Amino acid sequence: MKLTRRGFSAGLAAGLAAPALMRSAWAQGATLKIGMCVPVTGPAAEQGLWAQNGAKLALAAVNKAGGVLGKQVELVIEDDQTTNPGIVLAFSKLAAQSDIVAFLGSIRSTQVQAMAPDVIKVGKPVMIGGTNPDLTHSGNPWLFRFRPNDNYSGRVIADFGVNTLGKKKWAIVHSTDAFGTAGGKALSEALTKLGAPPVLDQGYANQSQDFTPVVLAVKQSGADVLGTYFTFENDLGIFARQLRQLGVNIPWVGSPSVVAVSSTKLAGPALYGTYGVADFAEDSSDAAKAFSKTYRDAYKTAPDNQSAWPYDAITILSAAINKAGSTDPNKIRDAILATQKFAGAEGEYNFDKNGDGLHGYNVVKNDKGKIVYDKHIDFND
Repeated sequence: MKLTRRGFSAGLAAGLAAPALMRSAWAQGATLKIGMCVPVTGPAAEQGLWAQNGAKLALAAVNKAGGVLGKQVELVIEDDQTTNPGIVLAFSKLAAQSDIVAFLGSIRSTQVQAMAPDVIKVGKPVMIGGTNPDLTHSGNPWLFRFRPNDNYSGRVIADFGVNTLGKKKWAIVHSTDAFGTAGGKALSEALTKLGAPPVLDQGYANQSQDFTPVVLAVKQSGADVLGTYFTFENDLGIFARQLRQLGVNIPWVGSPSVVAVSSTKLAGPALYGTYGVADFAEDSSDAAKAFSKTYRDAYKTAPDNQSAWPYDAITILSAAINKAGSTDPNKIRDAILATQKFAGAEGEYNFDKNGDGLHGYNVVKNDKGKIVYDKHIDFND
């Protein structure tokens, strides 16, 4: 089924035109609903499961504490299929349900970008994990980011590589989607400001099966350090193995996907010794440690940012609705933006006027398969 903007608008209009009697029935309903677009199928299905796990853990805690506005909270999930058309369709299905008060979107910037025009039409808060800076800086008042944007990751990667590792000849490898393009640009700009403009800026297409040309470009560039922005963990796993097979062993500092659970499993020893900037690190704070214990107890595996940001999103959204004392979208929006110094699993949330809640990253290292926390870097500008 192909969803058109016209079809979406027609379905949305029908949902918004629900009779007053139906709205009254909802007002007296037993639950409050939050919609979640998440990959149940497609290349990110495994990560989608972790995102659901994080959201459900937060939901259980919220409901145990009394719920929201005196009601238990229900999560309504739609499969985004790990594609842009898929998330547009998933969001349209959720948006047509007038009793859903807010939404969780994607961790992938390109998908958030695809759904953004319809988010404006719906006019309800959407929590996102995509890190392209433009998502919250393009005049859309309904997107709230629960990870730091890539203006911060680029600065942290550059600062750590240049000033801590002492490396000046950088090769940048990034996906050519919205996330990778923005991340690569942010890193290049940060390196240039530090007097170390990259010697290579190499893009690649998502879901590539052979990274040999990319690896050879890195090898022939003469770079002494590698910076990466990979969208999908399976791509990163293939790249890492081919990188080592072709004899490239320079230091590597990557975006959060380089230390994701899926990446470390897929790449194994090929990622040993690499560094990453991670919005979530288990030992970075008391809140992160508490979340990690809860997640491990429930699912018998380590969490990462795929599950941490939805956990924080549900927690903060629920608190904001309670604070607003209403499900009115504008009141919820104001309450989210007023959230300051909130200790979450991902870090301390201080929302700015654009809807960005976090303003720094953790630096971590892959120590023979174990992700070890090094330090946290925050920015005030």
